[in-house]
Formats: sequence, structure tokens, C-alpha cells
Amino acid sequence: MSPHNNQTPLREDLARIAQWVKPESRVLDLGCGDGTLLAHLKHTKNVQGIGVEISDARVLTCVQRGVHVIQQNLEDGLAMFEDQQFDTVVLSQTLQSMHNTEHILREMARVARNGIVSFPNFGYWPHGWSILKGRMPVTGQMPYGWYDTPNIHLCTLKDFERLADTLDFQLLERATFNDQHEVTWLAGWRSTLAVYRFTAQAGKSHV
Repeated sequence: MSPHNNQTPLREDLARIAQWVKPESRVLDLGCGDGTLLAHLKHTKNVQGIGVEISDARVLTCVQRGVHVIQQNLEDGLAMFEDQQFDTVVLSQTLQSMHNTEHILREMARVARNGIVSFPNFGYWPHGWSILKGRMPVTGQMPYGWYDTPNIHLCTLKDFERLADTLDFQLLERATFNDQHEVTWLAGWRSTLAVYRFTAQAGKSHV
């Protein structure tokens, strides 16, 4: 069966990311997983996509889907890519597990005109309630216990926006979600997941 005929439904953040990607553009997907996003973009928008993934099983799935993938640890950086080689670079639900957060964001800005990141929102109000009760939060977006979580750099929406300002990024768009539904009111408290589109061209943010 052709990979075009076996499309996996997109997560809410991936669906919004797909909306932000222009047709026939060049896309780099960091931590691309099983290649769902790139396969979707190739099929629906005719993009030229490359994924980076470390998992053997996920790399194999990417190949089976016809997705061009490079097996590498993102912590090693993006030195194999040239400056502004891509139109868009994506880092979906991986930022919070990176050891060197600033470095990967700067590298994203180097290799592409626009960057898109999504991450769990630690400002979601039940998280604070859980901490007040003396326990680390465990939710759908952060399902791990404190002792086995891969999430080492959790942040709120304001935390990320402050970092983006420090890096001289211009935030172009923001979308926030809770259980597959978009959240627009009191997003910092009510959303479990945030998605941002940014550029390294400094200027007044739009979000």
C-alpha cells in the first residue's frame, strides 16, 4: 500500500503546524518520530521534507512511509545542515527533553527562515494544585513520574516567550490546546500544550 493511502490522524499540534507550513516548501522535522507529519505534508502540500530521529524503530517506520530521515541524536546539533537550508524547521513536543535548550533553538534559527516548536505547558492550573498537595503533576501531556520522566526543562508560556525575547526571536503565531480543543481564553492557565511559530528576525512579536 502506498504511504499516501495510510495516513495517520494528526495530533492537534501537528495539525496546526501543518497549517503553518507553505506548499512546496523545504521542511526539517527534528525528532520526527514515525514520520507522520512529514508524510502528511508530502502528500497534502508537496513539501521537500527531511526528518531527524534517533529511534531505530521510528526510523524504520519513516523509511516505510517514504520519508527521508537521518538517524542522529539532536543533542549533537545540526552541523550537517547549511545556514537557511530550509524554509521551516519543526521541533514538536521535544524541546522539554533537550539538555541544551538555547543551543537547539539557535540552531533552528540558523538552518531555517521560520521555526515551529510545541511543548507541554507547565502553567496548566492542575499542575500547581498538584504541587500544593505535595506531589509532582502527572497529566496526559506529562504522563511520567518524577523518577522516570524524559522532561527535564519544563516551562510555562511566559517562560518560553521570555526566552524567545532573549534570543531575539520574533514570535509570529501561537496556538494553545487542551484535550484536542483549542484554548484562547486564559491560555496560560487552561492549556496543556502550546505551539509557537517564530523567526530569528528581531521585531515586535505578534502573539
